[in-house]
Amino acid sequence: MEMTANEKWISVHPIVLSMIAALGLTVKPEQIRCEKFEAASKHYLVRMGLFKVLQIVSAINIVEHEAAGRFIPITQIRTSDELTKFITEMIPLLHLESEQAKTLGYIVSELVRNVLEHAEAEHGAILCAQYYKKSNSIRIGIADTGLGIKKTMNRSWPATTDLEAIQLALTPGITGTTRREGGTEQNAGAGLFFIKSIASVNRDFFVIYSGNGFYKLLKKNPTKRLSLNADPFKDRHSIDDAMPYWQGTLVGVDITLDQTAEFSMLLKVIRETYSMAVKERKKAAFKKPRFI
Repeated sequence: MEMTANEKWISVHPIVLSMIAALGLTVKPEQIRCEKFEAASKHYLVRMGLFKVLQIVSAINIVEHEAAGRFIPITQIRTSDELTKFITEMIPLLHLESEQAKTLGYIVSELVRNVLEHAEAEHGAILCAQYYKKSNSIRIGIADTGLGIKKTMNRSWPATTDLEAIQLALTPGITGTTRREGGTEQNAGAGLFFIKSIASVNRDFFVIYSGNGFYKLLKKNPTKRLSLNADPFKDRHSIDDAMPYWQGTLVGVDITLDQTAEFSMLLKVIRETYSMAVKERKKAAFKKPRFI
């Protein structure tokens, strides 16, 4: 694995950092070759913990600053406890009312839980996040090198291409864990749909990449009435079914945190949906037979 960068500037979305880290974890540290970075912004790679995660030495020296409320460095999540810790650290970055922040936390938690429970990713999920005060937005990147969407979706739904699998994954009520429309009480199959919907309402960046398939949400015309489409291909978007093969799944999203009426209403609907899902999940766990 070889890491290179522009000599004058380095500006990368958290999804790129998560992607590099996830790929780097599949090889030994001594197999990673990193050129000497010259760009003034090279310190960002150290601050976000890229070299630390990859266990390689960096010649870049920085003065460490408190991360709370500004960013979460690249984090490897393999257990539910590690996921809980990440979500707890992410909440201050959202700068939202408590209930709204929890709702976004639920969504990210659901996306990571899918990786832990279904992707069979040896290295778990790799995440990082950055808050931008000027735009009052948060950028999140999630990566894994597991089975990929197509293989997990094909357990219950037919998808002949990676792009078809991505379309199914973005459709509410469709999940690779069951053929049943609407998913199960434990897995509503709506995590990706909700995160895409939030990006759509705020006209923000959203991208998902798995196998050879790539889907990117495009910004809508601000003069047109907002609508949420169950079929992601009915949103304004771009797709590519011939991307270099990525073993696993990548998700990147920007979320503008301004309190618009649409944003607040959508979070309320999501919060109610997840509250019901959590109750059903707990009820199902309680019903499981216990052997003493």
